[in-house]
Amino acid sequence: MPTLRWLTRDDDVRAAEKVPYRLLEEVEGLGYGDRDAGNMLIQGDNLEALKALLPYYAGQVKCIYIDPPYNTGSAFEHYDDNLEHSQWLAMMWPRLELLRELLAEDGSIWISLDDAEAHYMKVIGDEVFGRKNFILNLAWQKRDGPPNDRKIGMVHEHILVWAKHRELKSKQTLAELSFNLMPRSEKANSQYAVFKEPDGPDPRGPFRKVDSTTNAKGGRNVDSLIYPLKNRFTGEEVYPRQGRNWAHNKVEMERLNAEKRLYWGVNGTAGTPMKKLFLNEAKQGMTTPSVWSGFALNQHASSEMEKIFGEKAAFETPKPEGLLERIITIATNPDDLVLDSFLGSGTTAAVAQKMGRRYIGIEMGDHAVTHCAPRLQKVVDGEQGGISKAQNWQGGGGFRFYRLGPPVFTEDGQIQPDIRFPVLAAHIWFAETGNPWTEPQPLTPFLGAQGGKGYALLYNGILGDKSVSGGNVLTRKTLAAIRAAQGDFTGPLTVYGERTALSEATLKAEQIEFKQTPYDVKARK
Repeated sequence: MPTLRWLTRDDDVRAAEKVPYRLLEEVEGLGYGDRDAGNMLIQGDNLEALKALLPYYAGQVKCIYIDPPYNTGSAFEHYDDNLEHSQWLAMMWPRLELLRELLAEDGSIWISLDDAEAHYMKVIGDEVFGRKNFILNLAWQKRDGPPNDRKIGMVHEHILVWAKHRELKSKQTLAELSFNLMPRSEKANSQYAVFKEPDGPDPRGPFRKVDSTTNAKGGRNVDSLIYPLKNRFTGEEVYPRQGRNWAHNKVEMERLNAEKRLYWGVNGTAGTPMKKLFLNEAKQGMTTPSVWSGFALNQHASSEMEKIFGEKAAFETPKPEGLLERIITIATNPDDLVLDSFLGSGTTAAVAQKMGRRYIGIEMGDHAVTHCAPRLQKVVDGEQGGISKAQNWQGGGGFRFYRLGPPVFTEDGQIQPDIRFPVLAAHIWFAETGNPWTEPQPLTPFLGAQGGKGYALLYNGILGDKSVSGGNVLTRKTLAAIRAAQGDFTGPLTVYGERTALSEATLKAEQIEFKQTPYDVKARK
C-alpha cells in the first residue's frame, strides 16, 4: 500500500511508544453531579491523556469523534491552527495509533476536516486503521450559502470514517454491521398514502406504489419474465408494457396478485399494476446518505454557543449538536462509550450525555475549566439548548474532572515509589493481556485470568500487612492468599512481587511464573 512521506516521519511513527504513561488525578472540585455516571473530562495534552487511558479503556470505546485543528493558517483563540504541514502530520499520527487501540472491535472513528488536510488524513488514516477498514468520506454541508470572497465557494467539510476491524471476506466492517438506521422522517412517511380501490381501501394501511416491471432494453430482455398476468378485477390478461419485464417470476407475481399486493388503479383497469409497499412493513429506520445537508449548520452551532456562554465568538468553529446527534445515533447505542480527544467547546460530551451515552472528553487548554466543565454542568442541570428537546433531555448524570499527573514509570522503566496498587495492577494487566483492567471490589492480589492464564500482584501491602512492603514476597502464606482469591481458576499463574521465597521446584509444581518488581514490570508500548 502506498505510504505518505514527510520530513520527520521515521520518528513520528514511533512517537506513541515514547510517550510516558501518566497518572490521571481527579480534581474533585471541578467534577459535577453523579461522579459515578461513567463520564470523564480530562485536562491535559491529549497524546499523554490517550496513553494514560489505555490500561483502563483499551478496546472499550464504541465511537470516537475528533475535530482536530484544520491547519488552515488562521489563528484561533483556543487552538494553534497554523501548524506547518509536516508538523500537523507529526501531531496526528501517534494520536491516531492510540485512538485505534482504544476503539472496540466494532467501533468506529469519525474525523472532521476541510480540504487543507483531509486528503492527507485519508492516506495516513488508511495506514493506521487499514485501507480495508475505511468506511466512507461524508460531505457535511456546514453553511447555507457560499462565501462571497471566492468564485467557487466551499460550503461543506469532510467527515472521514474508519472502522477498527473487518472479518475476512466480509463486505462490511464490524462497525457497519452494528450501525443503526436513522429514524424515519416525516418526509419519508409522507410517501405512503391510502389509495382508493374498487374493493375499498386496503385494510393493511398506507402504502407506496412502486414499479412492478424492470427495463428490458439493451439486451436485458428475459423471456421467462414476460408472461400474462390476470387483472383480478376485470379478468383481462395483461403483459408488461413494451421494453419491460415483470420484476419477478410468474409464481411470485401471482402470489402478490392473490394477496392483493398489486394496485390496479382506482377503477381496477390499469394496464400495468404497481406493487404495494406498506408503511407498517417498511424498515423502522432509514439508510443515511453520504451527503449531509439542511439539518445542522455552523450558524446553528454559533447560536448554541452564544446561548450557553453568552459570547458569540467563544469558539470560531464549533460543531452543532445536531451533527453529533446524527453520528452518535448511527455509531452507538445507549450506555456505549464515546470519546473526543479534541473536545473544544464540549459539544461531543454534551450530546453524548443527552443521548444516554458515556463519554470521555480531553481538552488541553484552560477552557477545559472555563468552558467545557461549565457547559457540562449546565447539561447535568437540564439546559434546553441544542438537541435537548429532540432528546427530551431533563438533566441528570454527572462527570469526574481529571488532570494528568506524574509518570507511572521513571525514564529507566522503574516504578514510581508512590504508585498505588490499583494503578500498577492496571498496567501489569494491560502489559500482559493487552486489555483494560476493571478494578474489583474488594481488591485482592489476584488480578484475574485471561486465555487460561492467571495474574497476581504482591505490592504495597495488598494483603493488609502493617508495613507498606509487607506481604510483597511470594511465600507459602502469600500464595495461599492468592489461591483463596482466585476462586475456581486452576491454570498457570504469573505472580509479580518483590522476591520469591519458593524454590524453583515448588514454582514449577504450582505452575507459577514469578516476575520481580520493579525489574520485570514493563510498561506496554
